Amino acid sequence: MKVKPDLSFRRLWDISFGFFGVQIAYALQSANISRIFATLGADPHNLSYFWILPPLAGIIVQPIVGALSDRTWNRFGRRIPYLIAGSAIAVAVMCLLPNAASFKGYIHAMWFGLIALMMLDTFINMAMQPFKMLVGDMVNEKQKGLAYSIQSFLCNAGSLAGYLFPFIFAAIGISNIAPKGVVPDSVIYSFYIGAFILILCVLYTSAKVKEFPPEEYAEYHGITNEEKKERTNMFKLLLKA
Repeated sequence: MKVKPDLSFRRLWDISFGFFGVQIAYALQSANISRIFATLGADPHNLSYFWILPPLAGIIVQPIVGALSDRTWNRFGRRIPYLIAGSAIAVAVMCLLPNAASFKGYIHAMWFGLIALMMLDTFINMAMQPFKMLVGDMVNEKQKGLAYSIQSFLCNAGSLAGYLFPFIFAAIGISNIAPKGVVPDSVIYSFYIGAFILILCVLYTSAKVKEFPPEEYAEYHGITNEEKKERTNMFKLLLKA
């Protein structure tokens, strides 16, 4: 089996940099979703039920994205297409979710908020999984500790930024209070800025990271032609089951 080459610190950073934007999105959701649902009229005693969705989305979505991306290859790569698709839809939902009250004439705000939360959880997880798999795909065993340390740093930095955004906006004079049934501007602008940073970070990683082509990937991971056929056949059997 061919040994993967050592990567520069910059290359390791580029592989995981988009994770910073993904974690900002996740932190904004975690810190503000209860406030948004309470604003829409949810009973504060029942808000805990909404928190079933994030871990449920992770359990379902991440293994599916991993399995599908293993069998994907196009000019964008193997993992990058799922990263781009997941983050693009997550960005759209982040811009809509804090404005749920504006859709009252078309759909009940609570239902709209619930659907938006489900979609945001789903596509944040879809964008998150490729970063973990890129490290496994492209980094050798000697450097994996460093690669995951960089990813952990970006994860924590993104979480901190996401949690602080509403406080920062309130501190610079953006309203942190609003009429009944309306989400405050400090929260709305936090989601807008978070969405903007997310798409910038993901575009940066997508532009900078070039995944191994299928033949080179197979050499680095010791995958034979017979194993490829067996995996494909097993996938077809699962689809037919």
